[in-house]
Amino acid sequence: MLKVISFKICPFVQRITAILEAKQIPYEVEYISLSDKPQWFLDISPNGQVPVLVTENGTALFESDAIAEYLDEVYPALQPGLSFEQKALNRAWSYLGSKQYLVQCSAQRSQDIATLNERAEKLATAFAKVEKVLGDTRFFSGDIPGMVDLAWLPVLHRAYIVKEKTGFDFLAGFPKVQSWQSALIATGLAEKTVSEDFMAKFSQFYLSEATALGAGLSPCRNNADKLNNSCTDISCC
Repeated sequence: MLKVISFKICPFVQRITAILEAKQIPYEVEYISLSDKPQWFLDISPNGQVPVLVTENGTALFESDAIAEYLDEVYPALQPGLSFEQKALNRAWSYLGSKQYLVQCSAQRSQDIATLNERAEKLATAFAKVEKVLGDTRFFSGDIPGMVDLAWLPVLHRAYIVKEKTGFDFLAGFPKVQSWQSALIATGLAEKTVSEDFMAKFSQFYLSEATALGAGLSPCRNNADKLNNSCTDISCC
């Protein structure tokens, strides 16, 4: 059985577990502390980062983009029949999604409103690009989740939690992205791809009194006018 080496609030890991869940591939998860990495983990992870995927052959794969491509190539496709061009485009949009993980982590850890808004605007730049290409389908390019949807799931899931808990909306002004978010949340994949205590861990780190979001200092973003690919340590994820 495949094994995923994980840190409980790492978005890069959630992308991989989302692919596994969507493809219905059996797997197990082993959690580690990034502030006290065990030697066995350092022995199999050249960059000391999660996720690591241990294949059934015992090979340790690292870097979330590489792991995602491995799972897409080895196991049945979520969207069979795509052209080579569309596959390349999907990879590019997936990369854009994974590049937002640390941007969002940084925004969520902001200690004051000004910093929060400044960092949220960086995320908004990426959401604006997606808003332009989303069509009338439920998901990015169809009526079932594909690889692009799963790459963006960690970002959209965390944005959903932040809005529910604080009222701050990273997606303000992007109605198509909001609909996309709702469709992904409705699949139940978000809950299936994180640990049972994810909400507690996430809230403790991002919604505590040490952050603008947790201290209740953040204004709601009600309109558009307001405003690496792994986890290395707990300073951002």
